[in-house]
Amino acid sequence: MRIMVIGGGGREHAIIKKLKENPAAETIYALPGNGGIAADAVCVDIGAKDIPAIVRFADEHDIDYAVVAPDDPLVLGCVDALEDIGVPCFGPRKSAAIIEGSKVFSKNLMKKYGIPTAAYEVFDDPAEALKYLDTAPIPTVVKADGLALGKGVTVAMTREEARGSVKEIMEDRKFGDSGSRVVIEEYLEGPEVSVLSFTDGETIVPMVSSMDHKRALDGDKGPNTGGMGTVAPNPFYTEAVAEECMERIFLPTIRAMKAEGREFRGCLYFGLMVTKDGPKVIEYNCRFGDPETQVVLPLLESDLLTVMRAVTEGRLKDCPVTFRKGAACCVVLASAGYPGSYGKGYEISIPENVLPHVFVAGAALRDGKLVTSGGRVLGVTATADILSDAVCGAYALADTVAFENRFCRRDIGQRALSAQ
Repeated sequence: MRIMVIGGGGREHAIIKKLKENPAAETIYALPGNGGIAADAVCVDIGAKDIPAIVRFADEHDIDYAVVAPDDPLVLGCVDALEDIGVPCFGPRKSAAIIEGSKVFSKNLMKKYGIPTAAYEVFDDPAEALKYLDTAPIPTVVKADGLALGKGVTVAMTREEARGSVKEIMEDRKFGDSGSRVVIEEYLEGPEVSVLSFTDGETIVPMVSSMDHKRALDGDKGPNTGGMGTVAPNPFYTEAVAEECMERIFLPTIRAMKAEGREFRGCLYFGLMVTKDGPKVIEYNCRFGDPETQVVLPLLESDLLTVMRAVTEGRLKDCPVTFRKGAACCVVLASAGYPGSYGKGYEISIPENVLPHVFVAGAALRDGKLVTSGGRVLGVTATADILSDAVCGAYALADTVAFENRFCRRDIGQRALSAQ
């Protein structure tokens, strides 16, 4: 099979490495891929949002199957365009990807179908939003409606911070058209849990739960990032919580999407908070999370390509999906200064025996050598029978990787370990 994976980060590297385990995957193309992915796939210099070029490439190279991984091309209709020329895809069509593409849509969906989430108000006029904030409960959460590279959400601890966020999103247009509307919602408290799931629109199979670490610095301090590390499973996602989520959140969501004429096929990500009133949805994503994928897929025992094709073909209920018992930890190595400005072009040294554990996110090839090109450079993942061993293993491996201006959090997994 000739397979095409759209995207070029650590998530895509993890997907490609897992797809390679199936001998039917004779050639894998990554569009655009990156310098590290080039060791496992043929990288093609086509951007993930350049849908006409993606479609042209698929047609010219007789692609048998495509995996559309990032949010932008999904929301823009990449799956629709590929399926229109006969290329089967893993990923939702545009009509279903709106569950991430518009927070207003997803909040209204939850309200309509009784899916537990935070109370909220929607505004398309900044003056009205600011007026509402004069009396709104504080803390509060301000969200840009559309995609904003994971940066369109502010947890405002003061009224001034909330007002500043509204002005930044709606008046300064920091996120462009994504900020034409805002959602201002109730501040929830409790541990956060990420649950990725396979779904073909009828059947839903949750993957191993995980815990992300968004802040840049130890102790959950510093600015928000795309994720500095993850562990799986998440100890706060107990069997009782899992059962409640299936009954009150997971199944109701896919049924709601189908009822709306927006059947969802692909990976549906549930960002949850386990509150004193039970689990509630913080956000939906229409794709694999990053870096959650880097701890979830290494624990997948089933063949990923087989599962993905079952999702695409609407026969997930007949496809066994199993995960190994045990735990995984991913430590992200980043460039100093991230998520702000940072230097690039530093050579990366990775011992040969560590390469199988590495998922490259922001690196390029220069004169045959791997060099840094992004804020999050790579993730290093270890698996073990118990979480403490996975954490120790991930740091032992990560500490053998070297590049100038390298930094990482040293407390990935500690919150999960303390909860056990």
